[in-house]
Amino acid sequence: MAERLVTFESEGAIGIVTLRRPEKFNALDIPMLRALEAALDEAELAEGVRAVLLRGEGKGFCAGGDVEAWGAMSAADFQVQWVRYGHRVFDRLARLRQPTIAVLSGHALGGGLELAVACDFRVAEAHVKLGFPETSIGVVPGWSGTQRAVRRFGAQTVRRMALGGEVFLAADALALAIVDRVVETGRAFDEAKAWGEKIAERGPLATEAAKLMIAVAEGEESAAATEALASGFIALTGDLKAGVDAFKAKQMPVFSRS
Repeated sequence: MAERLVTFESEGAIGIVTLRRPEKFNALDIPMLRALEAALDEAELAEGVRAVLLRGEGKGFCAGGDVEAWGAMSAADFQVQWVRYGHRVFDRLARLRQPTIAVLSGHALGGGLELAVACDFRVAEAHVKLGFPETSIGVVPGWSGTQRAVRRFGAQTVRRMALGGEVFLAADALALAIVDRVVETGRAFDEAKAWGEKIAERGPLATEAAKLMIAVAEGEESAAATEALASGFIALTGDLKAGVDAFKAKQMPVFSRS
């Protein structure tokens, strides 16, 4: 079996999703996106995992979308197979139940920055560069660089990158709140893991609920988050048990509002 392009593993309460295409600086193509989606599904279902780190193998975090993968696509395929599918995978990351931390040990440009933005937190090494250079080759950010990034960092910061072509070093990105912590080269993973372990010490259900509520306030989620929170509350009540038991016994339920 060929080695997986994206893997999930756990170390205690910490889940680790690793992009494994170092020869391409972990650039994303369709097989990589599929593998990432599968790894995120594993992370979601991993019992006891309370924080998830996203990192890239080798010298890069993620070089963004592989131009060779989309450059020859028809307009229709580019829209559906590339942009819409990429959005689905990035939304999957943004809506993971556990808090997520992007480990930026290498540059995060274009789709790579969009991937990092889909995480809750970002830890960057001092040498790392961040930006949205897409317009320099005649395309636009397609995986939420003009949407989620604007919600999280503000329109003017995104304008500077997407329209003005500015590329920020980690220290400048920290001042603009694009990243949350900056560490010396070689320390991002250790810093992110230590942070994840601190998060894992907190109440897991409260943490997941808080993440959902923040997502609603931010516009990341609305209908699904509202129904998830309400359903989770109902699942803890005696009314649910009474209703299920009555259904199995083919009787009318007696609800106690307990």
